[in-house]
Amino acid sequence: MNRSIVRTATLLFIFVGMAQSSLSNMPKTIAFYLQDGVEVLDFAGPMEVFAYAGYKVFTVSATKDPIKSQGILTVTPDYSIEDAPEADILAFFGGNSTAAFQNKAVINWVKKQQNIQYYFSVCTGAFVLAEAGILDGKTATTFHNALDDLESQYPKVDVRRDVRFVDNGKVITTAGISAGIDGALHLVAKLQGVNAAKRTAYYMEYDNWKLGDGLLLTPDNPYSSTMTAEALREFEGTYEFKAGIHIQLLLEENSSDLTAIVNGTPYPIYHKSGDIFSDVNSEPIFFKRNSDNEVIGYTLKKDGKVYKRTSNLNKG
Repeated sequence: MNRSIVRTATLLFIFVGMAQSSLSNMPKTIAFYLQDGVEVLDFAGPMEVFAYAGYKVFTVSATKDPIKSQGILTVTPDYSIEDAPEADILAFFGGNSTAAFQNKAVINWVKKQQNIQYYFSVCTGAFVLAEAGILDGKTATTFHNALDDLESQYPKVDVRRDVRFVDNGKVITTAGISAGIDGALHLVAKLQGVNAAKRTAYYMEYDNWKLGDGLLLTPDNPYSSTMTAEALREFEGTYEFKAGIHIQLLLEENSSDLTAIVNGTPYPIYHKSGDIFSDVNSEPIFFKRNSDNEVIGYTLKKDGKVYKRTSNLNKG
């Protein structure tokens, strides 16, 4: 909520900081397997998410020959299955996915991968994981038109409908096309924390993501400690700001985050712990309370100047 919050160009630093502060054992490289005819948004949406969140993404195909996504976009793979380096995360996508899951050389390559920490699929990319046996005994989803085929062709897979994604812990499958963005944001939340995923979605101006809007079959739930909307309401109100400006803090119902209205422009702020929040640039905000435990203002440094709350929306 400092002066830089109103300069949107500085948003780039969000992702530099996110990359620098990531855990040392966090997966850093993601192999995107692409086949000729792959759906553009299937891979481009998650690629945007992972790139902005600080991951290294490279592309792999059966050969290094250029492929065409939906017969329009030409993509030259970085590697073939013969020379692709090891990755921490292996991802597969829909759009002519039979070219991948019916190619024995590709399936053998998938089975030979070592030290994969997560498998990720979008749309009918799930068929590659199923063919390689990775979905055996697991729950999965795929593109709505392919659900019956996945269920009939791979009876060892528990196929689910009407979910955006399914998280088995190490294996995440998503529904079709745009659902890949949701699944990718979920994986970022698992690895870097929910606020990192929220900042990524904000930067992308992607407002369709709803926290935990998938089937989580693992105790590794990044949303379990998220502050409730009811608890956030006590921070709503009008507050002092720098240069004599007043700002409003309002609860954004769709995202269950606080939004700071600065000069008419909304900016989300994210809860970290207790009375500590952070703005879109990861700068901390420390809320202060009086002896009656009422929120009376905030500081931008732990012991800095207190910007007072001048009205409390919840008290009229």
